Amino acid sequence: MNIPADLKYTRSHEWVRAEADGIVTVGISDHAQELLGDLVFIELPEIGRALAAEQEAAVVESVKAAADVYAPIAGTVVEVNQGAVDAPELVNQDAYAAWLFRMKPTTAGDLDGLLDAAAYRQIVDAA
Repeated sequence: MNIPADLKYTRSHEWVRAEADGIVTVGISDHAQELLGDLVFIELPEIGRALAAEQEAAVVESVKAAADVYAPIAGTVVEVNQGAVDAPELVNQDAYAAWLFRMKPTTAGDLDGLLDAAAYRQIVDAA
């Protein structure tokens, strides 16, 4: 299972990358896409939508199940990945390249409360 060390993670299996411009990129982890199986539909939040930390932000559906994707931190959606909507299988091919949405954080320090790769691996291994 792929868990890149340079990303942050949530207990609900989102990955988070802080960009140089202060924007945060969000996707689902490789573990999450493996559990879901072949993705067939993705619904992303609207640009400009303000989200609270842990609020439902998006939905991913597979041939097996549908799952909510949660905002890892509080912030405003500034961009969505239309490519993932048009071709959900991209998330199955590379969960860390096929991001879902980008947010401008309400508070920059919020990322500090997320899991690092080692802590996330412990959660996944314990499941």
